[in-house]
Formats: sequence, C-alpha cells, structure tokens
Amino acid sequence: MNFLDGSLHPENQDKLVITAAPYGPEWMPADFPDDIPVTMAEHVQKAVDCYNAGATVLHLHVRELDGHGSKRLSMYNELIAKVRDAVPDMIIQVGGSISFAPEGEGAEAKWLSDDTRHMLAELTPRPDQVTVAVNSNQMNIVEQMTEADLAGTSIAEPAMYKAYREMTIPAGPEWLEEHIRRLSASGIQSHFQLANITQLETIERMMRRGTCNVPLILTWISIGGGFDAPNIYNLANFIRAVPDGAVLTLESSMLNVLPINLMAIAMGVHVRCGIEDNIWTQDRKQKMGSVKQIEQLVRISREVGREVANASEARRIYRLGEFYKSADEALMKNGFAPNRKSGQQNHLRKVA
Repeated sequence: MNFLDGSLHPENQDKLVITAAPYGPEWMPADFPDDIPVTMAEHVQKAVDCYNAGATVLHLHVRELDGHGSKRLSMYNELIAKVRDAVPDMIIQVGGSISFAPEGEGAEAKWLSDDTRHMLAELTPRPDQVTVAVNSNQMNIVEQMTEADLAGTSIAEPAMYKAYREMTIPAGPEWLEEHIRRLSASGIQSHFQLANITQLETIERMMRRGTCNVPLILTWISIGGGFDAPNIYNLANFIRAVPDGAVLTLESSMLNVLPINLMAIAMGVHVRCGIEDNIWTQDRKQKMGSVKQIEQLVRISREVGREVANASEARRIYRLGEFYKSADEALMKNGFAPNRKSGQQNHLRKVA
C-alpha cells in the first residue's frame, strides 16, 4: 500500500470497519462466564450487541450446550439464519476452521478435514464470507502468550496447552484452489487470513494464473507461533507488499490486540477485536468482553477523526458480491501489476 502525503488524514481514509470475534472457540465458558455465549439465543444476542456497539462484521463460530466449540454444520446453518433475522445488515463471516477447539481433555486441537471444510460453501443461508487459510502452517496460538494471559483459564491446563501448542493448519495448494472455486461459485467471498508475506505472494501467483479471480480481502494475523510477530517491522514489510486495491484488517492476540488496532486506525486499515483474540484489559486487572472492546475502538477512532463504517458502507468497502472473470481483471481490480505479455521486456508498467 502506498502512503502519500495526507495518507494519515482521516478524510483520505475509508471509514473504519470493525470485525467482532465474540465467540472465542478456544475458551471454555468457565473461562469468562459473563461473556461467552452457550445457548443459541445467547449467540444471537451477542451478535446484536456487537452490531449495536459498532461492529459491522461478525466472525462466527458456534458452541454446543456442553460448552465445546461445535463442528456441526447444522448448528452453523441455524445460527446464520437467526443472526440474519436479528441483524440483517451485519456481514456474516464464518470462521473457516469451523472450530479448532479440542473436543475433550487432552484431545488434539485440529481443523476439520479438507472435504468437510469445502462444505462451508454449502451453508444455508449463505454467509457473506468464509475465512480462508493459505499454505499449510504451524498455528501455535500459545507461543507468545504469558502465564498471566492464561491464568485461571482452561488453556493453562497442561493437556489443553499442549494441544494448542501443537496445532497446525492444513491448507495446501490443491485444497486452496478448490475451496476458493467452490466459495465463489456459491457467491461467498473468500476472506484470506494470512500469517506472513509468503502467503500473500501465494495469492498473487494464484491470481496471475487465473485460479483466484476474487477481491483481495485479507487479514494480517500477528500472533507468533508460525505467524508474524506483532511488531512494526513485520507490519511495515507486510503492508508495503499489499496492493492498493486490497482491503486489509489487522489482527493480533491478547494484550497486543489494542496496540495493533491503534496502528490500523491511524493507517487507514481495519480492525478486529473480541474475546477470540483477547479477554483482558491492558492492565490485566479484569476481563474485558467483546462489546466493551468494540466500544473502546469506536471511541478511539472517533477521537482521531476517523468515523466508523455503518453496515452499508462496510459492504461497499468489502466489495461484497464482486467476482472477476479473468486473471487480468483480478490483477487490475486489486492493484497488482499486470501479467507479462509474450515478448514484453523490462518493467510491466513502463512509461511510453
């Protein structure tokens, strides 16, 4: 992305799109009983509360009544339908992992099979987005968490800690191409969840080959453990590689969430918050629920002069419903340099 003079001025930036991740599938309800929904009615009310607080994108997971993250697509269908009815304008973004939470003590934390994840393209009613991982990768979500982050939670238990420490993401090239194809055929937008710049480069190569003819809507996830660490050097390197036509959200973990989101607000990109990412205030004196986190970002953004997008504005910014017919169109719309034509020499954007 290019940062010209005035790029940090709010009048030259899109309004802020806030993604709420309020379901926290990695936690158990006892970890934060005041804020973790269990019943279907509680799930729906949490979506309503996040929307009313200022979030226009809902990162959706669903929990069984026993407290464990659900892996049943029927429950996702039910929750999507109920959220659609309660807050019809909210952008529904289904977490493409389904639920990576272990099903029992000592169980492996893992994503579902490739075939099962492909079935997200068949959810009814259709979500607006499904998050998509790129390239198989380590996802050790606890690597940079501290004892204070996990104190008193279920993840602090040795078996659970080990399960999350050893978690990996299966997202090889054949699966990835087929997944994007199926989502696009169903009218569902792929929202890319990227760990580092190499995954962004993979998407660009796919676009150049015509196997990813979609808007470049992405999140940079800085959680360590196989993903970039949350620091200004990694962020600057990544954001410089993102083309101007892309839509970028920043995501991090625990006490890194707020500082990373402050950078996003200042730079004109977008934010994500909620208990899936962090459960603490910055001083760790108390836990902080998803709605309070949203309200905090709304207040800060408005204090620096950047207004928060409403639902219709967020849908325009996210280019929902847009798909492309060719590699050339995808590259142009997303702001990449065009493909090299046969016999073309030197730079691709050569001045005549």
